[in-house]
Amino acid sequence: MNETLFWGVDHPAVAADDVEKLADWYCTVLGYKKWFRHEKPVWMLVAPDDTLLEIMPKDDTARPVRTTWTPGWSHLALRVSNIEQAIAWLDQHGVTWGGELTNAIGGGLVRNFFDPDGNMLQVLERPLPITNP
Repeated sequence: MNETLFWGVDHPAVAADDVEKLADWYCTVLGYKKWFRHEKPVWMLVAPDDTLLEIMPKDDTARPVRTTWTPGWSHLALRVSNIEQAIAWLDQHGVTWGGELTNAIGGGLVRNFFDPDGNMLQVLERPLPITNP
């Protein structure tokens, strides 16, 4: 297989109670910018590293109770340059934390938190560069 055929993740998507409100939160708190809006309504947000995040309306399905280890996609990890500064910034914005600062699998430090809709996120500081084996 051509090693450059699959480049990585283009975007995860999150189904929101209020698309506009959650898109605004990701922009204000996590530094995303609104890039494209579809009439459904769906927002495509862009991060400083040019990765995308889709915010779309949820349906009437009940939110399952989940932990970090519940089967399926678990969380979105956001790489930061300074985890202590990121934690202080998130504290200023009143996030709900999902645990204490811990060692990240593969190296670095990580801490879980939740967006206003209850989706699990992580701030993660990892030594760079990451080299391909």
